[in-house]
Amino acid sequence: MNETNSTLAKGGVYLFALATITAGVLDLIWGEFEAAHQPIGALGDNIPGQTIFAYLTAVWMILAGAAILWRRTRRAGALAAALIYLVFGLFWLPRFYTAPHVLGFRMTLIVGLLAGVFTQLMVVAGALVLVPSVADSYWTQTSRAVARWVIGLAAVLFGVVHLTGVQGVAGMVPKWMPLGGSFWVILSGIAFLLAGLAILFGILNKLAAHLLALMIVLFEIILIPMAFANPGNHVAWGSNAYSLAAAGAVWMFASSISSAQPEHDAASFPGSSHSRQASVLR
Repeated sequence: MNETNSTLAKGGVYLFALATITAGVLDLIWGEFEAAHQPIGALGDNIPGQTIFAYLTAVWMILAGAAILWRRTRRAGALAAALIYLVFGLFWLPRFYTAPHVLGFRMTLIVGLLAGVFTQLMVVAGALVLVPSVADSYWTQTSRAVARWVIGLAAVLFGVVHLTGVQGVAGMVPKWMPLGGSFWVILSGIAFLLAGLAILFGILNKLAAHLLALMIVLFEIILIPMAFANPGNHVAWGSNAYSLAAAGAVWMFASSISSAQPEHDAASFPGSSHSRQASVLR
């Protein structure tokens, strides 16, 4: 793999690590869980020691992200990051019971809840790509297969959420963008669907994953002014950090795919194209 591709692959690792550190720093500043992506409130009101747990979580995320930046501790940091993001994903589960009881059972509601869970699971899946050693072909293939299904399904769910809730999502589109918010919501929804299906079926999946990561990054660049417009809003800042972590996770998955072999046949034996590519991620 040439130097350009090596630098490109490392970019996903650095983005994921720095976004994870940033999310932890934000939790530390606010002294609380970020409600949109760390919904501990779904477990119940007035949870004892919630502030202490938030501080411990913040330190955990900062240390995990920092460990990923250093090659010798990268696997441990990736495993720690995967574990904490998985916990955040589990926070969503009670809502599958409470939300339909309060709001009524609707498929759009269930899809929205699934999208919330997969927002976390796609970050977990991306982190798991970093965990296996280069020589461990079985776990490398397994982690990449898990990432393919999780990230692919996540993108499909995001697309469905956009296309079935155009008016609600359109409110997040900045007013200065031409053609109106609905146009961009529909366009991005179709893009999510196509990217997800390409990843799931292995059709131009490497390109689709890279474009998916790029699209998420572009979304956050567009939405950054909204965070500055709400400097005291933890969710506004935390959402950007989490989206960038998701972009980094997708980027790492994309970089793990061998461009020389189909996704379902690629193996990371020493000396193979994927082995050299994976070594950059380790």
